[in-house]
Amino acid sequence: MPTYANRRGRRRVRAAATVQGKVKTKWWPDDSKKSYREAATWEEAIKKEQARQEKDNHQQIPTVSYPTVHEWLTQYLDYIESRVAKKTYKEKKDAAKRLLAYIPPDTPTNRLTFNRAMQFLTEQGRTRSGYSANKARKNLAVAWKWACKFLPGFPAEAGNPFAAVDKLPEQRKPRYVPPEEDFWAVLDVTEGQDRVMLIAALHLALRKSELFGLTWEDLDFASGVVRVWTSKRRGSNREYDWLPMTRELKRELLWWWENRPMKRTVYVFTQLYKSPSRWHEPGKPFIKRHHWMKELCALAGVKHFGLHGIRHLSATILFKAGYPLAVIQRILRHKSPTTTERYLQRLGLTDLKIDDEVFARKEKGKVIAINQ
Repeated sequence: MPTYANRRGRRRVRAAATVQGKVKTKWWPDDSKKSYREAATWEEAIKKEQARQEKDNHQQIPTVSYPTVHEWLTQYLDYIESRVAKKTYKEKKDAAKRLLAYIPPDTPTNRLTFNRAMQFLTEQGRTRSGYSANKARKNLAVAWKWACKFLPGFPAEAGNPFAAVDKLPEQRKPRYVPPEEDFWAVLDVTEGQDRVMLIAALHLALRKSELFGLTWEDLDFASGVVRVWTSKRRGSNREYDWLPMTRELKRELLWWWENRPMKRTVYVFTQLYKSPSRWHEPGKPFIKRHHWMKELCALAGVKHFGLHGIRHLSATILFKAGYPLAVIQRILRHKSPTTTERYLQRLGLTDLKIDDEVFARKEKGKVIAINQ
């Protein structure tokens, strides 16, 4: 508000206003009511101008809006759905659903800190297992890395909170390798297509999807090789490898070629009977075979094992037969020999051997006196 003050021997009206941190004053020639009103109007005009400038400056500053956790994970899953195998996508989607159940979906991603990531993974390890928590850690860290590269407005400068969390201790169950005699017992109770499928699975160490996806074009009987397609590679690219066709496998596949009831299908192994389930349609390739191996094992009277157990058995037979790591790697179709080495170790197969007598107690030597 204006004030009265003496200046140059006269009582006058003085107005004051702060402009950019400095006090600005203005004097009027007398102390009349008119001068007071003009001073008050001047101060008010200065205040309004200051407010307008501050508003303009505020509007010019861009407001940072970070994607929410839900937006981040949704866009990531949409991006990878057609780029990864169905099993991999399901695993990543499960990790995303568990995170969204743990924190509010509308949480801005810049508030998803290291502490919150650690709390989430610790909770997963406590309620599920260290192995499950580490799988979630891996998938969410990859999702964060993707967002830093592709998602506009993502807080990349904050660092990857999931990658920063140390892995939790794991206690994995040993992989079950069925004894050879159990496999032969199951094979003895099968016939027709089922028998050929089991032989192909053993001789080629096939995964389920590779076995179900095998086509007649993949079989080169003249050269004695089989083309096996897989999506279990970096980036989920679909690639193939040529594997040797053993004499027994060639004989069984030729027999099936001549005796197969579905002549027009391109797939080697197809569904033969129709059932109410949407998974069974004659002439179509298998998608799932629920309880197939379980029923065969029960019929043979052996402990249940699946197609991946047969893959373990293939690696075990090759290792015990003395084949080098490089050959086993090619049959298992691992890109890295380190992967094959870890695979064999988890099956309990190792070249580490110790001589039986190395730790045996040794008798002290006797001192024999020599008479001179």
